[in-house]
Amino acid sequence: MSSPQSSPTPNPSPAPPIWSAPPAARPGGGVFAAVGIVLAGIVGLLVIAYLALALGVSTLVIGSVLALVPLMIVLLAVRWIDRWEPEPRWALWFAFLWGAAVSVAVALVVDLGVQLALAFAESGRPGEGMQAVVQAPIVEELAKGVGVLLLFAFRRSHFDGPVDGLVYGATVAAGFAFTENVLYFGAALAEGGAAELGTTFVVRGLFSPFAHVLFTACTGLALGIGARRGGRAGVIGWFLGGLVAAVLLHGFWNGSLAFASDAVGLYFTVQVPIFIGFILLTWFLRAEEMRVTRTRLAEYGAAGWFSPAEVEMLATPAGRRQAIAWARSQTPRRTAAMRKMITDATHLALTRHRLVTGRGGSRDAADERALLTAVTADRAALLR
Repeated sequence: MSSPQSSPTPNPSPAPPIWSAPPAARPGGGVFAAVGIVLAGIVGLLVIAYLALALGVSTLVIGSVLALVPLMIVLLAVRWIDRWEPEPRWALWFAFLWGAAVSVAVALVVDLGVQLALAFAESGRPGEGMQAVVQAPIVEELAKGVGVLLLFAFRRSHFDGPVDGLVYGATVAAGFAFTENVLYFGAALAEGGAAELGTTFVVRGLFSPFAHVLFTACTGLALGIGARRGGRAGVIGWFLGGLVAAVLLHGFWNGSLAFASDAVGLYFTVQVPIFIGFILLTWFLRAEEMRVTRTRLAEYGAAGWFSPAEVEMLATPAGRRQAIAWARSQTPRRTAAMRKMITDATHLALTRHRLVTGRGGSRDAADERALLTAVTADRAALLR
């Protein structure tokens, strides 16, 4: 194969274009997915049992239903971010279950351990401020961050850059926030009735559904940058840097709520601007991913792997919409095949980008060959 800096290998037999105008899901992930999801599911059942004992079954059900509202808001946002290069479903399920079950279990066990240690030391319970600003950020962000790190370690081929890290971090955070909201909503109902529940729901469910996403996104983004730059040793440094940022932001957010004299004013002057900045950063990262996709697919087009119309179809939002509409109009429908080709081509472009920028290795070169084969098969399936 040619050197990373050269043009892509020419297509020995260019195929006819599709209408003038995920690698194939990349191999692997089965064993890690099965084991990880099963273990996280078992932990999830234990967490549900704990919540049922602590809150009561009826209160647990009410809290769970209400917690679905902010969860859906967050997952819709994650889906929007993930549309350009969709992550495999198994990875997203693992991320969600890790956040909703394992991370919550770790936080509960650590909290219990701290209370027992202080009780034996006759020091009393730690203050709520200390728990909110120090203990919770460190324990919770470390627990969530380990889940994102596991996804990187075991399925490196699905972790291409900052957007992937953002998606995985946000999904882990969405799971954690869901279970935490169940606990908060249930406790509010049990202690203060409907009025207290309504206030808690507005504050947590409507005013700050993305709080945990903002925190853990720091870890995911940093890991994604490390993945894009290459080198596993350097990735650990990026992970630790992102984790520190997540802990500091989490502690600042909790502290502003706990100690501010004007919580509403602080929310609109500090927390809302942070959220807006996060949206702008996400938009920039998506735009950069689109630019890279178009540039690299154009190189493959020059080598005969795609027609100019196909590059436009696969590398622009408008082209993808037109392609999906075309696939739906066929008899039988070919929507799934078209989505597969779009996903494979996107992975191919990002794999090529790592090779061109000198951050890829032999594994990326093998991925490139497999993806070229997959795209050729995708085209044949669409033209069949």
